[in-house]
Amino acid sequence: MRTSFKRAAVALMMAPMALGAFPAMAEETAAAKSSEDVYEQLDLLMRVFQRVRSEYVDEVDDKEVIEAAIQGMLRSLDPHSTYLNPEVFQQVRVQTEGEYGGLGLEVQMDNGLVKVVSPIDDTPAQKAGIKGGDYITHIDGTSVIGKTLTESVKEMRGPVGSMIKITVVREGEEGSHDYDIMRDKILVRSVRHRVEDETIGYLRITTFNMQTGDGVENSIKELKAQLGDKMDGLIIDLRNNPGGLLNEAIRVSDDFLDRGEIVSTRGRRRQNNNRWYATAGDMLDGMPIVVLVNAYSASASEIVAGALQDHRRAVLVGDQTFGKGTVQSEIRLGRNGDQALRLTTARYYTPSGRSIQERGIEPDLYVFNDGHRPNLRRESDLNNSIHNEQSTVDRTGEEEDEDPKLNPISATPEPAEGEAATPPVDRQLKYAIKLLKDMSALPTPQVAEARPHDEQG
Repeated sequence: MRTSFKRAAVALMMAPMALGAFPAMAEETAAAKSSEDVYEQLDLLMRVFQRVRSEYVDEVDDKEVIEAAIQGMLRSLDPHSTYLNPEVFQQVRVQTEGEYGGLGLEVQMDNGLVKVVSPIDDTPAQKAGIKGGDYITHIDGTSVIGKTLTESVKEMRGPVGSMIKITVVREGEEGSHDYDIMRDKILVRSVRHRVEDETIGYLRITTFNMQTGDGVENSIKELKAQLGDKMDGLIIDLRNNPGGLLNEAIRVSDDFLDRGEIVSTRGRRRQNNNRWYATAGDMLDGMPIVVLVNAYSASASEIVAGALQDHRRAVLVGDQTFGKGTVQSEIRLGRNGDQALRLTTARYYTPSGRSIQERGIEPDLYVFNDGHRPNLRRESDLNNSIHNEQSTVDRTGEEEDEDPKLNPISATPEPAEGEAATPPVDRQLKYAIKLLKDMSALPTPQVAEARPHDEQG
């Protein structure tokens, strides 16, 4: 009896433990089955690869075939996830870091030759005496004829301190000129500035690389020093800016905001959930700003535009932006870290909580340079674009809400006296100048009220 009692007691104690173990066991079984399926698929991939190697009509390059398989896997996810092989990775580093070893030339292709648009100030090319309008015919003794501009530019770049011979011909002079030049570190200019209509600062940002924040801040200081009290406002031109580094977009936004959130990101992993806030100090002390945007303003450009719009710090003029509202993380690969996986890891949101993925940022004032809205491809037109979870659009149906009225503005100000009213006319820029002039004429408290904005409940 005593033995039977002990057995029964053990059974009773074990029963709840066993019942509690069933879900865990089920989860482990499901995970094991999932892993088994993955290994079966990887085995299938290897068998296909072996068949291609051994039986394809022509001999294949193993590295190229494997790279194509990796790219195919990533392209099935979204348009922006990709594999960067060592060559592409190096090009991307130049774009993001904003510097490279080279000569400092802005060039274009002209009748099969490389034409110098202009040497960049204080670079080896300028110091050597190369001039705008020169034609580069040979690089290190090899003709550029038959080569693409990209190939020629690649040959001109190289390690800092290395030598290169450039042969040029100059209009109006006989013969050619040889220049032996030592490559140096060249900074990629992503920011340019000038004065418009005597009192308006104009800031053009072409990309967001590691030099952009410094470029913007230096440009603002120079414009303020040049214009002083005459400065009526600032135009920030983000048209055709494809984006770039998130932290640089945050820094540029912070330059014109005194407080509040700039942008937030949310992803599958907790480490991708972040919020960034403005620090005290507005470089323009509340001076009116107009931001120019178009269908090719994307990613980091949309972060800046969205932040300034949500805080009613700027008026957006132009066309709806591209709609790339996702963040890509760069994951180094390879023994030397000379290649990388660029993987979409989060969505980003404007201060008001808007996701602009597939939707873009709508300007406060639609202005089209040719008088009507161009039909251009945007993020939503790309294959496998990530869906906007806030959207009321069913991908197989129609949008539930009515489309907002665009009310396009044919912005054609009367030309100033002596100014030729001939195309091409940058209507968006001219409208921005006129708008800032009008806003500067208002008393300061009325400037904010004059900025167009959506009603919020």
